[in-house]
Amino acid sequence: MRALVEPPAPPGAGHPALWRGAAQVLLDNWTGASTVPSRGLYPHQWSWDSAFIAIGLRHLSVRRAQRELETLLAAQWGDGRIPHIVFNPALPPGAYFPSPDFWQSSRAGKSAGAPAELETSGIVQPPVHALAAWLVHRADPLRSRRRGFLARVYPRLTAWHRYLLNRRDLAGAGLTAMVHPWEAGMDNSPCWDSPLARVEPAAPGTFRRADLDHGAAADRPTDLDYGRYVRLALDYRDHGYDDHAAVHHFAVEDPAVNSLLIVSELALARIAAAVDADPAVHTARAERLTDTLVARLWDEKTGMFLVRDLAADELIPERSVAGLIPLIVPGLPGDIVEQLLRSLSGPHFHARATDLVPSYDLAGHAFDRTRYWRGPAWFNTAWLIERALRVHKRAGRADSLRSSFLNAAAASQFSEYIDPYSGEGRGTFNFSWTAALTLDLLCADR
Repeated sequence: MRALVEPPAPPGAGHPALWRGAAQVLLDNWTGASTVPSRGLYPHQWSWDSAFIAIGLRHLSVRRAQRELETLLAAQWGDGRIPHIVFNPALPPGAYFPSPDFWQSSRAGKSAGAPAELETSGIVQPPVHALAAWLVHRADPLRSRRRGFLARVYPRLTAWHRYLLNRRDLAGAGLTAMVHPWEAGMDNSPCWDSPLARVEPAAPGTFRRADLDHGAAADRPTDLDYGRYVRLALDYRDHGYDDHAAVHHFAVEDPAVNSLLIVSELALARIAAAVDADPAVHTARAERLTDTLVARLWDEKTGMFLVRDLAADELIPERSVAGLIPLIVPGLPGDIVEQLLRSLSGPHFHARATDLVPSYDLAGHAFDRTRYWRGPAWFNTAWLIERALRVHKRAGRADSLRSSFLNAAAASQFSEYIDPYSGEGRGTFNFSWTAALTLDLLCADR
């Protein structure tokens, strides 16, 4: 175990204490088959968390990184969806809400192919998994090929993308849609306020929020918002998690989700080539998705991508970090790249004190520097934007963001997120994806 904590040379050599601290977080949060985001607030396995965690774990143990993804993929439903939570049956039902008893996946999701032997949620999260699988493979290609890692995960990942592109193309326009705010990963974003206003909340006395046992109420979604989250999940469950049978009072096309799908399609092309499948299918799909992303979600006036509300069939006029994450797409038109870079450096998203990117417009009417996804700066979005800057050959800006990320992670005890002005750690601490992505940024060969 000590060998996993000690930094290798040269990647962690410049920051040995930071390397050891990040490695220890991942060791402490490891369950034997996967990694919890945090021991208190998030005690189960989360989907896009595990993808980010695997990206960092590959620098400690390629075998554990593979296991992280394999454990998640073992909970995949027959229709291809990867659920956003895989529940640990050893924990009491009240350890987290919504609990397994709430989702009732093995029963309510039976017709959609939910696993009979595992309990999961019924919704999804952003598709970072193929990118993670490719990066894990690259960390040790010989071991990966010896274990048949890519050959085993490739059909599951293609089924996952097929689900998003077929079952979840609710507008029939070529992009995937999210049917719950939690699916976009940015759970409490002001981008959801307008479509959520149509949702009648569940009565307050009908559920108990376990998140408030571990997080400050001022940092978390309001009871009203939570009641709407619960109502949407109940309605979806009561329609058997059938994307076409359910009436979606909330349905959006999110630029970050679709950009990550594009990047993961490009990763699938590389995986396909490695397992003697046809990469052209994936590269062609990535090109079509890129064209459609620009056509449907680009807003020239704001110089950003915006969320499309499918019920109103219009863009939601809220600036969030989701509108900057498309920078990670390599095939964007050059003029759009330049406008996104200006937006990234402008008054809406440049928090000079920390140099990390706030989750919502600093000048926006709903900005809150500490409340979940309504202003705080997050480490996973910083990692995505750092990577995006390198995609577009902005090494200087990427280096600056990398340095700010590492300083903030160290100073905040690997917090879930930070106040973009003060750098104060908020949410929970010793958070797994913060630690994992710290390890990745400490490595020169990524």
